Amino acid sequence: MHSGARIPVLALAILMLMVAPALAQVSPGPLATAHQEVDSPLKCFNCHGQGQEAMRDRCLACHQEVAWLAKAELGLHGQKGMEKCASCHPDHAGRDFAMIAWEEGSPERFDHARTGWRLGGRHLELKCGDCHKPVLQTSESLRLSKRRKPEGSWLGLERACVSCHTAKDVHRGSLGKDCAKCHDDRVWKPAPLFDHGHTDYPLTGKHIDVTCDKCHLAASLKPRSDDQGRPIPVYKPVPHQECSTCHADPHTGRLGPDCARCHATGSWKKVDAQVFNHDRTRYPLRARHAAVKCETCHDPRLAWGKKPPFAACTDCHADKRTGRDDPHAGLATLQGKKADCAACHDEGGWKASTYTVARHATADYTLAGKHAAVKCDACHRKEPPGPASAALGKAGVLIRMRHARCRDCHEDAHAGQLAKRADGGACEPCHGVAGWKPSLYTVKEHAMLRLPLAGRHATVACAACHGPQRRGLPPLPGKETLGTAAVMLKSKEIECTACHVDPHAGRFAGRSERAKPAGCLACHDTRTFRPANVSVAAHRGFGYALEGAHRAVACDACHKESKGRPLDSSLLLPARRLPAMPFAVKDQRCEACHQNPHGDQFARRKDHGACVACHNEDMFRPATRFDHTRDAGFALDGGHARVACVGCHPARRDAKGHSVVVYRPVPKECKACHAEKRS
Repeated sequence: MHSGARIPVLALAILMLMVAPALAQVSPGPLATAHQEVDSPLKCFNCHGQGQEAMRDRCLACHQEVAWLAKAELGLHGQKGMEKCASCHPDHAGRDFAMIAWEEGSPERFDHARTGWRLGGRHLELKCGDCHKPVLQTSESLRLSKRRKPEGSWLGLERACVSCHTAKDVHRGSLGKDCAKCHDDRVWKPAPLFDHGHTDYPLTGKHIDVTCDKCHLAASLKPRSDDQGRPIPVYKPVPHQECSTCHADPHTGRLGPDCARCHATGSWKKVDAQVFNHDRTRYPLRARHAAVKCETCHDPRLAWGKKPPFAACTDCHADKRTGRDDPHAGLATLQGKKADCAACHDEGGWKASTYTVARHATADYTLAGKHAAVKCDACHRKEPPGPASAALGKAGVLIRMRHARCRDCHEDAHAGQLAKRADGGACEPCHGVAGWKPSLYTVKEHAMLRLPLAGRHATVACAACHGPQRRGLPPLPGKETLGTAAVMLKSKEIECTACHVDPHAGRFAGRSERAKPAGCLACHDTRTFRPANVSVAAHRGFGYALEGAHRAVACDACHKESKGRPLDSSLLLPARRLPAMPFAVKDQRCEACHQNPHGDQFARRKDHGACVACHNEDMFRPATRFDHTRDAGFALDGGHARVACVGCHPARRDAKGHSVVVYRPVPKECKACHAEKRS
């Protein structure tokens, strides 16, 4: 037989009957229950096809519901790569074979995204059987199924929300079936994808809080009812051009239908200043008036009632208790005449007076210096102690007060330290209106006190002596003694040692051995402590006159204690570490300061070899007070008068290696110096 010829169907059937036992040996095994009706050697081609006919075509010829899905490209069977049915639905494994080979291992692990519909939101929480059940299998594809129990299939579900959520359609079909236009799969309420702002009527103000049904089920819309008698919300068209469509007009048409000219959606009672322009009235609202609630002036019970009077401030701001129209009880006068509120106040508030510093110059007390920057209520206090509140009026503000002296307003910050003064301690001699600091009390005025300021004292700040932060000095008493200013005005510290350390330990003060009537000022002045102003002449008063070369000797050459490095301050506290400077030189002999170059050569003399017997303060050489003829035992006569001293008094080394000129003993015989000549 030619290979290209086709076997007649009848012949093929006969041939199959003849070879049936052999084919039974070729079959992989029994078919599943769903295919048992074709489990026959004569029906192999029902599924496997003949010749070039694909097996998938045979599957789709039988499973028309799958063919419908594939053609519509819906579900798993409508996706690309799903052309081989046997890859997921193998057979010949017995009657109990499940017919579905789950690639993931089980239905619960199946990747639903492969169907073209990924599960998300609340759907992820559901089990397979919650959706794949007969009541929800409404797809046209399932009606084409030849299964005995088509509801047992995984097919039959629609993607539209209403196919499953028919009982939860709160819109009762009035908005169509595409729920996804407003909702997503996470939550139904609120509809996250719906934005009323994209409609013809965006919701603002109080409208945002109104429930949907209150507008869309309003009786004026005459909504229809569904089969169960439930009203169906009306979403289009809903009239919204005029407020009166939904709200009653409390003005009964007197102000026209355009409510938005005065009101906003935020609140009826609160008239929006951006919408309603009070400037169009006879009384424009300014400053604080613009923030006053409408019902404060207008009666809301009568659609804002009768227009209130506004010619004078007292039309609204009168004292209802006393009936007075002046809150200052007649004290607020200008040049003796009663003043209107507007003379000192505006709509910005009562406290912010418009009575300026310049206008205050016309009053009895001109504001100058720091007073020009003081707030009004600092002087014109509310409910001050003293005067009865009734006398001040409803405002309770002190309009007129004493002002002749500073003490009329200011307390004595010095706690009466100057109370015994002729002026009773008035502020004016030391302070001015420009400020408490600096004081007007200058060095010139201080010269009249017990301690005139001179030298360095004239440049020291007042607080260095009188203030609480005076460095280097003992602290002052507390404010309970000195007052709130904490300044000591009456000081007993007028002696130098009251503030400065006495490094001489009182040796030159009081009744001491070297007391000086002028105290420290006998040697020092107020400009500086070092150097002292002790002159050569003044030194004579200390028991030792400076003569000759001593006049040029530096003080610290004799007074070694003066060589110490002076401290930065001589004040009491930091200078307590100042080294003592007694200046007590008890031995005034030359030998106390000068080394004796003669050793003990003159020790047996009556004056024990005193230097002054031969030398004076001008110089050591020559010894001007020494007379060789008078003071020595050998007169210099004749040729001896011309001999140099060293000719008779040579220098020798003593036991310590020092060079010493020999003056005693010196031989007096001629032969000791002159050699005998022989013929």
